[in-house]
Amino acid sequence: MEGQYTPFSELAELCEKLSKTTKRLEKIRMISEFLKKLKKEEIAPAVLLIVGEIFPEASSKTLEIGFATISKVLESSPQKTLFGKPLTILNVAEYFDRIAKVTGPRSRENKELILRSMFERASELETKYIVKNIFGEMQHGVGEGVMLEAIAKASNTNLDSVRRALMFSGNLGKVAEVALTSGEEGLKSIGLTLFQPVKPMLAHMAYSFEEVFKYHKVIALEYKFDGARVQIHKRGNNVRVFSRRLTEVTISIPEIVNEVINGVNAEEAILDGEVIAVGANGRPLPFQDLMRRFTKVKNIEEEMKRIPLKLYLFDVIYLNGKQLVDRPYSERWSELERIVEKVELAPRIVTSSINEAEGFMKRAVEEGHEGVVAKALNSPYIPGARGNLWFKLKTADYLDLVIVGAQWGYGRRTGWLSDYFLAALDEETGNYEIVGKTFKGLTDEEFEEMTRKLLELKVEEEDNTVWVKPEIVVEVAYSEIQRSPKYKSGFALRFARITRIRSDKSPFEVDTLRRVRELYQKQQEKKGILKGGF
Repeated sequence: MEGQYTPFSELAELCEKLSKTTKRLEKIRMISEFLKKLKKEEIAPAVLLIVGEIFPEASSKTLEIGFATISKVLESSPQKTLFGKPLTILNVAEYFDRIAKVTGPRSRENKELILRSMFERASELETKYIVKNIFGEMQHGVGEGVMLEAIAKASNTNLDSVRRALMFSGNLGKVAEVALTSGEEGLKSIGLTLFQPVKPMLAHMAYSFEEVFKYHKVIALEYKFDGARVQIHKRGNNVRVFSRRLTEVTISIPEIVNEVINGVNAEEAILDGEVIAVGANGRPLPFQDLMRRFTKVKNIEEEMKRIPLKLYLFDVIYLNGKQLVDRPYSERWSELERIVEKVELAPRIVTSSINEAEGFMKRAVEEGHEGVVAKALNSPYIPGARGNLWFKLKTADYLDLVIVGAQWGYGRRTGWLSDYFLAALDEETGNYEIVGKTFKGLTDEEFEEMTRKLLELKVEEEDNTVWVKPEIVVEVAYSEIQRSPKYKSGFALRFARITRIRSDKSPFEVDTLRRVRELYQKQQEKKGILKGGF
């Protein structure tokens, strides 16, 4: 039976071919033809393995395998036997699943045993792409965008239908399986489902209210909190809370669960909101304090007293059996006001005045919040999307970037990885490109913890630099973006400084190289105006 399934070698060969062409349409054609040959149960794991995800984004499974473990296993694995059964795509997916399920005191040794048994069956090329999958670094220019187009082509379905299905499911592999086996009708059947989180709708960065009002004559403004985005699913007294990365955090924040049970008058609802930590004076605590609460699963009662939380709601996307994502924001807000009784809604105004908007933002910042979010009154809720329907405005220039490498420090920082290479996502290739470097912003304790985490993510080491799997996201403040031949991106941040570690964000959510270019252009336009004014 196993022999009837597609050998993993064919997927590895496809990835190798993909790495040798820069033509987007050619990549789409190659993947499309490959997907059409697969059996139903192979489609989902194949798609995830091609893009280097292994598990769906909403999955809490992790391999917890580092560079040292892989090196040890590869060095000690015997040569492949002539009579060993070839690996199939399903075999590789099953091996990864078994590794993720291993827990307990001997988990490291047991993970090594499973990994070794997989490598013993793998050819040199297969081993190469198994390792690339483990580190999430496929380096063949196939990200989510290219894969979505390949799925649409292979299934002869509408690309917008494929994208929408992914927004609701958060599972690229499952979307591919449905598209190729059930077509357009199957994709339409994928919608909001209680207790199955979807990506939150995102806001585009704006730098002035003039910019926002170019798009919309009238806007709603809400406070932008320095907190954690949460999606709350409710059916009766059964309430579950998910982070913006779609992982469940219910157990860590029981007071928020009780607040929703007692304060939201709806049998079924999916709510969008933000949780902040508050100090004794009622003002927001730093983001890092909040994240400590979100990762705690023990001594919760003590933590509740030490770091109290406050919930603000600002959207409802599902209510009593009806999905509201296609309804305009103004209607969703009215529904939210109707059902929320004892939970605070985000402070909000509706305005067409720049002066009023600036006054509202000033108030938000004075109260200790980040800024404001501007929303078009007619905007639908588009999970995972970032566009010109919602804008965020802050008081400084920031980018969310991922750490791809680090250098060993010296002097007081000796023994720590403390000079970090910061990268933005190149949407065209799916690769992360360096746009800057910094050692500023972290405390000694954070340097120590960051060193430990980065060494677990190590892919390779050369001279004084450790290159890592792109996983740790940081928010970076900077004074200016400069053109630079030093990095492949062509850009470098001046006076970059890490302002916080965004453990609530995945590497897929970092800012793009396109946005860095746009910011640079805006900067140049502004400079031109200033120069002409003197």
